[in-house]
Amino acid sequence: MSESSHRPTSLLVVEAEPVRLNALREHLQKTDGDTEVHGAAELAVALERLSSGGVDAVILDPDLPDSQGIVSFERMYAFAPNVPVVVLTNPGEDELAVRAVQGGAQDCMRKDEAEPSVLLRSVRYAIERHRLLDALRSLSLIDGLTDLYNRRGFNDLGEQYLKLAARSSRSVSLIYLDIDRFKTINDTLGHHVGDRALLCVADTLRDTFRRSDIIARMSGDEFAVLAFETTEKDAETLVQRLRTEFAELNETTRERFQLSVSIGLARNDGESAVHLDELLRQADAAMYREKRTKRRKVAR
Repeated sequence: MSESSHRPTSLLVVEAEPVRLNALREHLQKTDGDTEVHGAAELAVALERLSSGGVDAVILDPDLPDSQGIVSFERMYAFAPNVPVVVLTNPGEDELAVRAVQGGAQDCMRKDEAEPSVLLRSVRYAIERHRLLDALRSLSLIDGLTDLYNRRGFNDLGEQYLKLAARSSRSVSLIYLDIDRFKTINDTLGHHVGDRALLCVADTLRDTFRRSDIIARMSGDEFAVLAFETTEKDAETLVQRLRTEFAELNETTRERFQLSVSIGLARNDGESAVHLDELLRQADAAMYREKRTKRRKVAR
């Protein structure tokens, strides 16, 4: 499927219905002669085939004799996270599709819309997106102290995810936070204590948000989270939960500092496309409004 590929693309179709499995294999092979299409009617058989290596992508119908629904995808993704997966769903299974994409699927398609040519195009894009993500991960995208994404990683992955969200009309929320009086912690307690404060913030963010959300340390004491499929109420609940987590941390910590953060929130309901820079600008402005409000209260 890629012009740079020196061997046929190996595609594994996981489908329980023998007639549909054979039809998919035949039609996909005819549509692209450079594609080797293998089949599996059960998840266990598919995992065994994946263990042999050499599979470039998987088309998965998650309703299988030995596994059902999102569990089928989750088991496959856990077994072979480096193989891109396109999930096929029935009409009305929007929640399954959302959960699969959030969990790492490269794409989801309805079975009644999965014509061979369209399906092959989706697989091609899935393989290329997966290669792009692998290439990005191999670059300097991780913050050395916290192991979160750095600004470059957040920008690169965030733009990709926003395009996917726009294509499927899915909502996104961007939460931006800054540690209050972080310079005071560094100046009075030392930079090694400041590093521990940053690590506490990183751990709190990991505990609060989902694995599928993008969490990053954007600069010295500023962090951002891009969360998917969040209503306005969901986003506000996440912000409140984050505040609660920091309050509980301050009550139980043995550190010599207390953590206070200012938080800004920006959202897009998926009705129109939005650039990451715009969401960042909105969330950053909201965060600084909260920080100014705190300063005015202290000054009184």
